[in-house]
Amino acid sequence: MAEKLRRKPGETREKLMSAALTLVGKGRHFASLGIREVTRQAGVVPTSFYRHFRNMDDLGLQLVDELGLVLRRMMREARANVSQADKLIEESVAIFISHAQANRSFFLFMAQGLAGESRAVQEGIRSEMRFFASELANDLRRLRLVDHLTDQDLDMTCDLVVRSVAFSLTDLLGVSADDDYQIEQIRKRTTRFLQLIFVGAAHWQSAG
Repeated sequence: MAEKLRRKPGETREKLMSAALTLVGKGRHFASLGIREVTRQAGVVPTSFYRHFRNMDDLGLQLVDELGLVLRRMMREARANVSQADKLIEESVAIFISHAQANRSFFLFMAQGLAGESRAVQEGIRSEMRFFASELANDLRRLRLVDHLTDQDLDMTCDLVVRSVAFSLTDLLGVSADDDYQIEQIRKRTTRFLQLIFVGAAHWQSAG
C-alpha cells in the first residue's frame, strides 16, 4: 500500500511500552534499559520518547498502571459467582496463572520491579499489591467468610495471600511456558499455600 496509514493517538506510547516489555521478555532487566534501546526496539526516533514519558521510571510507572488494570480484571473474574472460600482460592490461582502465562513479559516486569533499582517502580508495584489485598479483604467480608477476624487481622491475612502469590510468580517464570506439568504443580502448590493460610485464619483468635 503506497499511502501510509495515519498513526492513531497513543500508538507511539503503546509501541514504546510494548518495546520495553519485549526486551524484558528477551531477558533484559527493566532497570538496565536505556531510552535509545527502547526507541530502537519500538522503531521510533529517540526524541519521540519525551512526548510520552519523562524518563524510564515514568514509562515503568505507566506499565505499573497497566499491570493494575490486569490485576483488577483478574479479581473481578475470580470473584464472579463465587460464594465459598475454597472455590475463591482455586479460581483466583487458576486465573492468576492463566494471566501470567498469557502476559509473561508483563509479569516478569512485575517480578523484576519488586526487587529492582527503581524505588518509584518498586513502590508503584507494592501499592498495586496493597490495593489487590484490600479488594480481597472486601470480597471476604462480602462473602462473610471471616467475620471473626478484626479488620487488622483480615488485612494481615490478605497481605500474606498476596505475598504468597507474588512469590509463586518467581516459580512460574522460572519454568518454560510450555511445561504443562511444572505449571500444574505450581498451581496445585500455590492453591495449597493459600488453603493453609485460610485454615489458619479460620482458627485465629483476634486479640480483644
